[in-house]
Amino acid sequence: MHVHVVTIFPELFASPLAVGIVKRARDAGLLRISLIDLRAYTSDRHRSTDDYPYGGGSGMVMRPEPIVAALDAIALGAARARRILLSPRGRLLDDARARALVGEEDIVLVCGRYEGVDERVRHFIDEEVSIGDYVLSGGELAALVVIEAMTRLLPGALGNEASARTESFASGMLEYPQYTRPETFRGLSVPAVLLSGDHAAIARWRTEQAERVTRRNRPDLLDG
Repeated sequence: MHVHVVTIFPELFASPLAVGIVKRARDAGLLRISLIDLRAYTSDRHRSTDDYPYGGGSGMVMRPEPIVAALDAIALGAARARRILLSPRGRLLDDARARALVGEEDIVLVCGRYEGVDERVRHFIDEEVSIGDYVLSGGELAALVVIEAMTRLLPGALGNEASARTESFASGMLEYPQYTRPETFRGLSVPAVLLSGDHAAIARWRTEQAERVTRRNRPDLLDG
């Protein structure tokens, strides 16, 4: 998978992309990431990527020319890349959407800023994605969330492939409680069933606990 990130702050990505699962996937050749500096596609001496909104109002709006020029340049080497705009107006990212995106060979993540992008940009993208019902200063952090969500699902990215199948949302429920050593910590003990060696009983307990946790914290996942 090759992810192309269009941003005015490519330096923001250096540290997050150099650690953990994303780094391992890149080192293994499972994931390529290209950071595209949007300012390289501006045409004025100030390298402006934004301007005042028509009709008045507060804030600035990202201009269409640099964004579309960047998309055109990416298309020269990845004509079938799926173009995604990170935006509060987009479809909420969930496990199912992340799994679908993993099937794409090339993905372009366009990071908006300020009051958003010129509406005409939306004629040149395939979809909009949001990571939650809140507003950030820009799409860079959202792009990092999308990258990590996809990377975890790439075959070979995780040390244990079963991990991705048992985590929250993979089965439509939240994950069951997990325990490790010590067996007792400050008066709190590991449930006896997990120490029993009875794998069938453990599986039933985990299913019951997953449903209980989901019912308590995210009933919409069960009732939807």
